[in-house]
Amino acid sequence: MEKASATVPRVGIQYKKKENRFRKYLPLLIMMAPGLLYLLFNNYLPMLGIVIAFKKINFAKGILESDWIGLKNFEYLFKTSDAYIITRNTILYNLLFIVVGTFLSLACAILLNEIKNKVLLKFYQSVITLPHLISMVIVSYLVYALLSADTGFMNHTVLPWFGIKDGVSWYTEEKYWPWILTMVHFWKSVGYSSIVFFAALLGIDEEYYEAARLDGASRLQQIRHITLPILTPVIIMLTLLSIGRIFYSDFGLFYQVPMNSGALFNTTATIDTYVFKGLTGNGDIGLSTAAGVYQSLVGFLLVMLANYMVRLYSKDSALF
Repeated sequence: MEKASATVPRVGIQYKKKENRFRKYLPLLIMMAPGLLYLLFNNYLPMLGIVIAFKKINFAKGILESDWIGLKNFEYLFKTSDAYIITRNTILYNLLFIVVGTFLSLACAILLNEIKNKVLLKFYQSVITLPHLISMVIVSYLVYALLSADTGFMNHTVLPWFGIKDGVSWYTEEKYWPWILTMVHFWKSVGYSSIVFFAALLGIDEEYYEAARLDGASRLQQIRHITLPILTPVIIMLTLLSIGRIFYSDFGLFYQVPMNSGALFNTTATIDTYVFKGLTGNGDIGLSTAAGVYQSLVGFLLVMLANYMVRLYSKDSALF
């Protein structure tokens, strides 16, 4: 009886402590609730739609009652003659964007950090981030104004300077578009991407550079031995996140900018644009969902693999 009577107060005390702790953190929980609800409805509940990838959707029957067809949607996706082209383009473009984009963003951030005049710094920041705020639809028409065969600036102004009077049919020549898409992507994204690196640079203690200057280190040596080692964790983190999206592409860049030209399919088609065209042309929701599942699974596996490789090199630099 004495043990039982001693246990009851102890349980009551523990319960009271938990209640007090709940009340203490209640304001934080209330602040966190909108974000959790957003994640629930926007990120987790839609995952139930994965079942569509394994069904032949019949709207008369509904999603749950539609016929189960297993992996046939995936078989169609991989058996198509265009599977190699769209997968190759998606991966190679993204690899190029990750490697070169990281270098350009880092270089841009370092150059901004060298500007000590605050007025000029704000001006340059505004100029390089402005393209990111422009809709890709507008960008596509800016590119069209440059490349139009009839009225384009390139054919009517630039090429005649070099003695080329016939002009180029840009929207039917595949060989130019890897360069065009790459330049448009970097023009639009590098300035905005450099903000993260620039913010990290601002957090570096100036005393490191002062000590290096006293030891006779040049500016390039300071960047190599101080700036880059400190920014390495940020570079690795952003690269890992980018690798997770390597099977996804900027839909506006690859669909809007080439003006959906069929003649450019071999160099502009990616998984996203191919699925969109299939969905709008055939209305095959199952195929589109299968492609989405394929992209998500491969992206997840790539993040896990890349994170594992980073952990082998440096555990502190890995995401998890």
